[in-house]
Formats: sequence, C-alpha cells, structure tokens
Amino acid sequence: MAELRWHPLIGDWVMIASNRQARPQMPKDWCPFCPGSGKVPQDYEVYKYDNDFPALSQNPPVPDDVANDFFKVREAYGKCEVILYSPGHTTTLPELSDAHMGKLVDLWCERFEAIKADPKIKYVFIFENRGDVVGVTMPHPHGQIYGYSFIPKKLELELRNARQYHEDHSGACLFGDLLENEKKFGKRIIFQNEHFTVFLPFFTEYPYGVYIFANRHVQYITEFTPEERAALGTTIRDTVGMLDHLFDYRFPYMMCMHNGPVNSGDTADYYHFHIEFFPPMRAADKQKFNASSETGAWAHCNPTSPEEKAQELREAYERYQSEKK
Repeated sequence: MAELRWHPLIGDWVMIASNRQARPQMPKDWCPFCPGSGKVPQDYEVYKYDNDFPALSQNPPVPDDVANDFFKVREAYGKCEVILYSPGHTTTLPELSDAHMGKLVDLWCERFEAIKADPKIKYVFIFENRGDVVGVTMPHPHGQIYGYSFIPKKLELELRNARQYHEDHSGACLFGDLLENEKKFGKRIIFQNEHFTVFLPFFTEYPYGVYIFANRHVQYITEFTPEERAALGTTIRDTVGMLDHLFDYRFPYMMCMHNGPVNSGDTADYYHFHIEFFPPMRAADKQKFNASSETGAWAHCNPTSPEEKAQELREAYERYQSEKK
C-alpha cells in the first residue's frame, strides 16, 4: 500500500506506505551502497540511487478503496532518491575533502533541478537521517531527497509567516532579519564565514538544534555561485564535525534543507534557503524525547539554555578545528 490520506484536523497529507515496513536491517558483511555489491558503480565518489522502498513514486499504485465523501485519498505521487556521500562504508562527512563536499553539493543541485522539472512536484526536500536513534537502517553515509506533490505543513507555515512578515515590514525578509538579530546578540553564533552562518536559534526546540543560514538572500540551493556552493559543502561538513566533537562520538541528527517551493508561484522575495538540524540528544548519554506536549500539542519544551549550549558548541567547534590542523 502506498497512498496519501488527508488529515482534516490539521489540513495536511499523510503518506501511508506499508511497503516500507519491509525495509531490511542490512547484514554486517554486505551493503548495497558499497562498490562490489552489484547495486552501485564499482567506482564512484557521490551517487544518486533510486530508493528501493519509496513512500512516493512517479508511477504510484491506485489508492485502496477506502475513501468516501469525508475520507479523502490520492495517489502517492512523487520521487524518493538516496544520495550516497562516499563509497566508504564507515566514512563520515568530516572526513571528506573540500573537493568531495563540492561534488556532493553539485549532486544535490543536479537532483533538485531534475525533480523540480516535474510540474506535479511542489516541494523538493533534501535531508539526512544519521544514527540508529533516529531509525537509520543503512549505516553507509547517505542522505535522501523527497519530491512531494504537495507542500508539507511545516513548510507551508514557514512560507505563510515569511510572506506575512514581508508584507508587514515593507518588503523585509523574515529570515534575513532573524539572522541580523542573532549576529547583533552574538552569544548564539557558533561560527560563520563569508557565505554562511551557523547558530543556535533564540527559539531552538532542541538543545543542539543548530541552523545554517545563507548570508545572501536566495531561495534555492541551485542559486548559489560556485564559491557559495563550495562554502556550503565545507560549512555542512564542519557543522557535523563540531557535533561529533561534542561528546567524542558520531552524533545522531536529522538534517533538513529548506528551499522554497517549486511549481507553486513566486516566493523568491520572501523565502530564504537555510538548513535545520534536529539532534535527538540533550547530553552525552541522555536522549531528548518528543513526549506528549511536543507530539500531541506541538508545544515544544527545550530543557536547556540556548546561550549555554551555544558556548558548548563553540568549544566543540574549536576542538574540531584544532584536530584538523
């Protein structure tokens, strides 16, 4: 079964994908993403792989006969791809060179454009799940790209608020003003370069939930110059290296790239490319669970001080940088 079902209480589509329940836990002595598996080229650096268990497809099955005048379903149309970061089974992002990270960003851009070319796709979502604690079944370094036939609710809310702010503040960008205010305050800035700023937001829901903001206003990853693309690659790599140095282990997280919607009208004036991290740890040995308040009411509670955690992250970044030399 693979279909979309309408959630009338929140006005959003839910992907029903029972085929993904059959996803295997890979044996330790074989990986389909490693050269020699027969599933990927023998020689590659970064690679696009069509998901074997897609929640969305461009040839979706007919939905089950469960709809009526109240319950609405539609085909699970879309695209699900896996992006392989490296042929090395245990390679981590912080181990990749500047040039390698540049090729990864170029592949993200290439696939963004390819998926966007389908007029039925309304949102292209680039993301990575890292670590067993967030449900990863394939340890080989990889991320994913989903092309949705709708704009997911969180992105819809971001767009709505960004558009309203733009209208209420004489054409100002909500994201740009957020970044400028974080820079003025300073204490939550982790590190920055000419093109990107990494910070722990004033309102962060997660103890180590850092954001990466583009310093220049662009809505799509594909709009970056070659220099900005190179900087994006190293900024992401160094952010992950910083997180790994917090507690000296491979830190789990969900990394989510927020681009503007596609095939949905012009949002260039008010939407701003950024990346959000959702690390599920609040200490080296303590997980930050989304319990009833967060899950049932969307009323988040961060049990830590963002300013104190920002200092921890700066120290971890300094350790990471000193070990790179």
